[in-house]
Amino acid sequence: MNDTVIRVLIVDDHPLMRRGLHQLLQLDSRFQVVAEASNGTEALTLARQIQPDLVLLDLNMKGLSGLETLQILRSESIPCRVVILTVSDSRSDFFTLLDAGVDGYLLKDGEPEQMLAQIINVAEGGQAFSDTMQLWRENRAWQGDPFAILTVRELDVLKEVARGLSNKEVSENLSISEQTVKVHIRSVLRKLNVRSRVAATVLWLESHQ
Repeated sequence: MNDTVIRVLIVDDHPLMRRGLHQLLQLDSRFQVVAEASNGTEALTLARQIQPDLVLLDLNMKGLSGLETLQILRSESIPCRVVILTVSDSRSDFFTLLDAGVDGYLLKDGEPEQMLAQIINVAEGGQAFSDTMQLWRENRAWQGDPFAILTVRELDVLKEVARGLSNKEVSENLSISEQTVKVHIRSVLRKLNVRSRVAATVLWLESHQ
């Protein structure tokens, strides 16, 4: 992240929580809170307008839930990283959000300093999960086919990338835009928990020998 300004959209239906998150982010000068929203509908309108780098998103809200808001953000290929902040320690909630493409899932009762460090990690391109969720995630990865959580289109893109094709070539072969290819690749890397397309290719080739 270095000295790059990270533009943040805070989405929570509790004003006190929004204020607390705003104050927490002020501890690191690289964060700039550019907007706040009290519901999913308002959040989507703002995200389309301002294209934030990072969205801190409450899970349980009236109207559109955090899950539904995330799904729309991803379906519209809005290139932001998303951290869910919630009181829910439900395994099903966590895996549903993970499969929907969330970059972080943090419990609101966490220590502020640790939460800030985790948010910074997401802003720098990583992922962040509360301790229990991280254990669930690691156990799940070992139990089955890591590619089972990819969508059909993500698998199509990964197969093309594994052939050594460029984003432009993948977009031409699959009749999608280069931007959409990039979105799918980011999602594949996130879901497979790898940092590069080379690592994803190696993982794919090793599992299909």
